[in-house]
Amino acid sequence: MSPSNKPTRRALLAMAAVAGIAGLGALPHLLAASARTQVAVWKTPNCGCCKEWVKHLQANGFDVVTHDVKETASKRLALGLPEKYGSCHTATVNGYVLEGHVPAREVLRLLREKPTAIGLAVPGMPVGSPGMEMDGATDAYDVVLVLKDGSARVFQSYAAKAA
Repeated sequence: MSPSNKPTRRALLAMAAVAGIAGLGALPHLLAASARTQVAVWKTPNCGCCKEWVKHLQANGFDVVTHDVKETASKRLALGLPEKYGSCHTATVNGYVLEGHVPAREVLRLLREKPTAIGLAVPGMPVGSPGMEMDGATDAYDVVLVLKDGSARVFQSYAAKAA
């Protein structure tokens, strides 16, 4: 396995050979597992909404690795994300930073479009965003694309809904 915990091409070929010899037919499963995009998340250990956001990503096909830390501000700073976009957890995916309760749909769009940017953020903790669901109510909120100069533009807006 490679340092990123994803099988290398050589490892996949070796697994295919073993599966073929053993008659297991496991290669399609191994290939599907290796195709999942990994997201690394830094969160505090007892934050329930962070755990729910992780479940949201997993339910949408991401392989999530969590790192429990005392605080996330230092990780945000180290990744170059301005504090004004801060929320309760910080993540990385394919070289981008994800801050807060970013919907998986927007993460997939980010990875598809590959803009030149630091990443996506949902500042604060808006009700109804993934991990912050409460009785069907939703605050209006924006997912912002944070640019390399620290400015941001709206990537996607979500409307408010009453419960």
